[in-house]
Amino acid sequence: MNALESLGFNQLQGIVESEETFFRESMKGREVTHRKAKKRGEKGEKRGISNLKIVVVVAQDRNGSVIARKAGTGRVKAEEINAVIGEFIHPAALLCTDTATNYKKFAKMKGLQHETVNERQKQRVKKGIYHVQHVNNFHNRLKTWMVRFQGVATKYLDNYLYWFRWLELGKNLAFENRVGQMLISACKKSITQPQIILELHKFQLV
Repeated sequence: MNALESLGFNQLQGIVESEETFFRESMKGREVTHRKAKKRGEKGEKRGISNLKIVVVVAQDRNGSVIARKAGTGRVKAEEINAVIGEFIHPAALLCTDTATNYKKFAKMKGLQHETVNERQKQRVKKGIYHVQHVNNFHNRLKTWMVRFQGVATKYLDNYLYWFRWLELGKNLAFENRVGQMLISACKKSITQPQIILELHKFQLV
């Protein structure tokens, strides 16, 4: 999964949808000092957005390119959004989000065109083209997929996001081909050609 991070991200172009989702903080395998430790399945102490929730910012364009990365805790700041997705959005792209002021500030920081959809007022599509349905559907699939791990340690959350993103990008391929491509691409990025030749020499394969 570390190798998948090295594959990087494609630049997002055209209409780019972005919105955050949240995961409970998990200190698996580490001593908890800043709050009361919780047992598996136990509800968190605070409801809604709090500093005990990990923010994951997701951005996706209409070509299917997607970025999903951990951004911080609690209510996400424009600077955190910028740190996660800022360098990957084409300057000519149009950012489409909900009405949260943090995204308005981010769009202004980057000089991006910005359209907002007021989901609280049940607005689903604006001007027949602007919406955040793709990114919200990504959130739902991500949350469903994460359930199988029964809580991912926050320290390693980005690794699982890279993994899920890779599976999403290859979801139209047969499972065997998807796995094969993941392993080949990861190996190409994680080991340089001279290193590969050196390892082959060790095993007398070249």
